[in-house]
Formats: sequence, structure tokens, C-alpha cells
Amino acid sequence: MVNITHKPTTLRKAVAMAMLQVSRQETIDAIILRQVPKGDVFEFSKAAGLLAVKKTSDVIPDCHPLPVEFTAIRHSIEGLTIIIEVEVHTIYRTGVEVEAMHGAAITALTMYDMLKPIDKAVEITTIKLLQKSGGKSDQRKEAGKELTCAVVVCSDSVSKGESTDTTGKTVIDRLKQYGLEIVAYEVIPDEITIIRSKAETLTASNIDLIIFTGGTGLSKRDVTPEAIEPMLETPIPGIMEAVRHYGQERMPYAMLSRGVAGFKKNSLLLTLPGSVRAVQEIVDALFPQILHVFQVRSDYRHY
Repeated sequence: MVNITHKPTTLRKAVAMAMLQVSRQETIDAIILRQVPKGDVFEFSKAAGLLAVKKTSDVIPDCHPLPVEFTAIRHSIEGLTIIIEVEVHTIYRTGVEVEAMHGAAITALTMYDMLKPIDKAVEITTIKLLQKSGGKSDQRKEAGKELTCAVVVCSDSVSKGESTDTTGKTVIDRLKQYGLEIVAYEVIPDEITIIRSKAETLTASNIDLIIFTGGTGLSKRDVTPEAIEPMLETPIPGIMEAVRHYGQERMPYAMLSRGVAGFKKNSLLLTLPGSVRAVQEIVDALFPQILHVFQVRSDYRHY
């Protein structure tokens, strides 16, 4: 199976459709009047479709077992065509497109089985996905504009040349995947005055997103939150709450991170840990949905 442990849990929805074609009006009449010898076609096929949605991972090898929070199966008739729609919801790390399509297919196949004794020409003509929502592909346009980004590495050892930065470069690589333009990359020591000075310079340049990585832990030299938090004009505590919740599900020490987030002027400032693994997880937790914050503020941003 594909590894989905890095994905955030979100509300995901899918609607699939199947179409069943009969050859004569008498078949439609028998369905409506519940005169099909094998029973009520709509009710039996609906039950089969519900079971199919729940059992998708049992019969399709690469599908993940997931909690099905809602399923609706709807039938409609247009002439000699019966249209089946299956809608599925989950709150999970992967979508329910296959579950919806599997449900539609089995609903249609059950109807085919029940109708073939009275209509030898009945056939299933279409099975397709109509819509889906909730995954990252929905969120890639959340910003509403192209955004600029700066990455600042807060590290005594890297600034002195005693070690090589990997965390900041990891952040840059991940952000480029979301179309962010990296306009600044710098390494500075763990000093409150230097960190604040750098934040002032970057916010004055109207850079949209400024990420500080390093210095969010509990050692005496971890001072990035102390430097940045007093500067925030619009704190957004929910950002780092989401980060810590996401991290805590994967590593029990995530609760010790002291990162802060919020706006100064027109710039969103994020303070991230200094480890490669941690920043990889945080980018997975926050992006691209965090970019929606710029769309929310667009009504009163001024350059």
C-alpha cells in the first residue's frame, strides 16, 4: 500500500455515478410498481451498494481501510436509463473516490442481476467519478496570488561554519512544490536581537511568508519564539496548535516544540524546529491549506 501516514486528516467527499440502460418501458414500469420477481430493485441494490462501499478495501488490494462516515445512494429514471449516484464522506488521510465508484458499480450490477430475467438487453453503460473534494489538490489555489517566501535558519553552529544547513534547504525544496517563490535564504545565530532585526528587515520588504527554522526547543539558546512572539501584530495560535497535534500523532516529543505564528504587517511569520524530519512533517501538516490565510486577508492588505 502507498504510505499515507504523512497526510493530514481532513473531511473528504466523493460522488460517483453508474448508468443502467433497459430496453423497454415495461421494465421501468415493473421497477416502479415493485413487480420484479426478485424483489424491490431499488432497495436491494441500495443495500448491496452500501455493503460495497464498506468492503472496498477487502476486494481492491491497494485501497486503504478507512472509516466511512456517510453514504447516500440515489436512483433516478430518465426514459429507459436508470441513473445511480453514490455519495461517500470520510474524515481521514485519503479520499473515497474508489469507495464511491465501487458502490456505484455494485449497485448497478445488483440491478442488472435482478432485471436480466425480465429484460435480456439490460446493460450497464457508465461508471464514473463525478466529483471529489477534501484533498490537497483542492487547496493548491488557496492563496489567490503568487506568494514570496523567505527562509531564515537560526543556528549558532551553522552561522559559524561548524555544521552544514540541511533544514532550511529542506524547507525551500518543499515550499517550491507549492509554487512559492523563494526570494531570501539566510543563516543567522541564535540571538534575540539579530532574529528580530532580520524579521524587521524582511517584513519591511513585504515578503508574504517568512519562515524561521531552529531555536524553538527548550535549550538555553533556543530563543526564536521569544524573539518573534512580541513582534506579532496578529497572532494565529491555531497554526502551531495544528502543527503540535499533527506531530504528536507521530512522535511523543512534539508537544515540547514552542513555535509561534502570526502576522507582522503584511507578512506571515512561522517559527519551525531545527530538525529535518520535524520541518518535513510541519510542511505536510500546514501546506497548502495555510495559504488560504492570504486569501482571507486580501481585502485589507496594502502594499
